[in-house]
Amino acid sequence: MTTPVTIDDRKKELRTLLDNIRARPSHDWSAERRRIVVLQQMIAEHKHAA
Repeated sequence: MTTPVTIDDRKKELRTLLDNIRARPSHDWSAERRRIVVLQQMIAEHKHAA
């Protein structure tokens, strides 16, 4: 059984990705940056729906 992903889970994932990028800026974060955009869109849509 899986548990649904909450908006808080998405915010935590976003924070983790941003922290990782800040910690190692020279690393290739292309895939993570794409995921950041998706997470930001999901969070923004949730705010507008609330």
